[in-house]
Amino acid sequence: MESNTKVQLVNEVTDATWDSVVAGEENVPVFVDFWAPWCGPCRMVGPVVEQLATEYDGRMKFVKLNTDENPVISSQFGIRSIPTLALFYKGEAINAMKGAGPLGHMKQFVDASFDKVPEAAVAVG
Repeated sequence: MESNTKVQLVNEVTDATWDSVVAGEENVPVFVDFWAPWCGPCRMVGPVVEQLATEYDGRMKFVKLNTDENPVISSQFGIRSIPTLALFYKGEAINAMKGAGPLGHMKQFVDASFDKVPEAAVAVG
């Protein structure tokens, strides 16, 4: 019997869970979508981020942080414009981009970010 349960590849992260979910991730880079529900471009980026999460599953973790509900982390990283997309590795920001873009542009951003991560972390296995 087939299950209709869809696996969620982009999970929410909060100020309270940041250290364990993002900063504490030792194995793969973490893609963070800084967003807010009222932000039109953020809502346009959401489905693209979900598609990226499917394509890069196993090589990168994908999360989103609502900047309105999580001001501590947003302030800590100077997030003043949303959407902001950032890549973290072992808790350190390694690349970021502001604004919405088409899938191809966002894939280029992700691929360029891999250049800043040790090869062992992005090996496909």
